[in-house]
Amino acid sequence: MARNRPAAFLLCLTAVLVGGSTDKAFAVQADQSGAVVVQPGAPGTPSRRLPPDTPGQAPQRSPADIEFMQGMIMHHAQAVEMTALIGSHTENKGVRALGARISLSQSDEIKFMKRWLSLRGEAVSMAMPGMPDMQKDGSPMQAMPGMLTPEQMSALRQATGREFDRLFLTGMIQHHNGALVMVKELFDTAGAGQDADIFEFATDADNTQRAEIWIMHDMLKEKE
Repeated sequence: MARNRPAAFLLCLTAVLVGGSTDKAFAVQADQSGAVVVQPGAPGTPSRRLPPDTPGQAPQRSPADIEFMQGMIMHHAQAVEMTALIGSHTENKGVRALGARISLSQSDEIKFMKRWLSLRGEAVSMAMPGMPDMQKDGSPMQAMPGMLTPEQMSALRQATGREFDRLFLTGMIQHHNGALVMVKELFDTAGAGQDADIFEFATDADNTQRAEIWIMHDMLKEKE
């Protein structure tokens, strides 16, 4: 009978009614005064306590969500291109291990982002078909933050050994910092980043790339 069910079931039921079973952007806690709705903040920002009667709604995606995912696909693609050079350009085990991790994780994330866009009927690229340097509205494609220039990529392709290691690490630090800028811009845009999948992906990307930046800085110090 219902009156014999444990209190934990009632808390779970409250969570479903208040936040929705598929809404990862909200967590429901219980205290002595009743249910409290906690909305997690973006990376680096505190969570917010919302009124107990806050209605649970699945947030709608915004144009900024679409642009973020399309732009991040392009951004990740260059990182994968950079890591593809490692095998033939350096014997450094640390750089090889780091590159393998970046290549695997960002290749998987590209698949996730393309699937997310396709399921919503959105193009997986900002560029016009056959015109990779042009946006759909005909305007020039803006470089994503942190993207290496053609000159930087050319220098990386021509380098080997210690010089390649240095250019790869400094270039990937620049690249990762650009991704952090993109995540911040997403969460700074009103109504964006509230989709549960995007919130989780962007937060994980922010945390992972911050950690890898510290690793690469340490690797550069070892070469001094």
